[in-house]
Amino acid sequence: MINAVLVFNNTGQPRLTKFYSQIDVNLQQRLISEIFTLVANRPASACNFLPLPPLLQKTSSEALSDTDQPTRIIYRHYATLYFIIIADDLESELGLLDLIQVFVECLDRIFENVCELDLIFNFETLHQVLAEMIQGGGVVEVDRATIVESVKKAAKVTKRPTASLPDSATRSASPSGRSTPVHMAHRGSFTSYLVSLN
Repeated sequence: MINAVLVFNNTGQPRLTKFYSQIDVNLQQRLISEIFTLVANRPASACNFLPLPPLLQKTSSEALSDTDQPTRIIYRHYATLYFIIIADDLESELGLLDLIQVFVECLDRIFENVCELDLIFNFETLHQVLAEMIQGGGVVEVDRATIVESVKKAAKVTKRPTASLPDSATRSASPSGRSTPVHMAHRGSFTSYLVSLN
């Protein structure tokens, strides 16, 4: 089972934290800070799999059942971002490494040359791509074309078309003779009504 997916930048600021296991918030914070420290200090030539720190293994075994115990960290470093998956023994390390590659390629197709700013300003899309791939800690989709198409279709559905009104319907003459939007004209007439009552 996949217990968590994390994305950090080079300075340790989290850009995505998604936990699929019930873990105490304090433990989550410790995981986030310690895992980044572990991953960031590894040389580029080192293996992309590493075990959880012993301190965290002890506390996570108290918080989770034996089958859900996170035991290893799988990560990849792309430009300014670290993509990290925390999983148990039942998951294949190479499969999860490939899953990270699929995740990054999907983001790259959606944002056309993805960068860290795309993830910051479009965090809903980031979460949606991840949700298309992983549900409840299990991998449900790895086909890049299917994932990208689903996310783009959902983006079209969420966009609301703007109603185009004729210019005369959206504007109203103000007392000064200038044209103002209707909502402004109504607000002005309401305040003049209140003044006339006093």
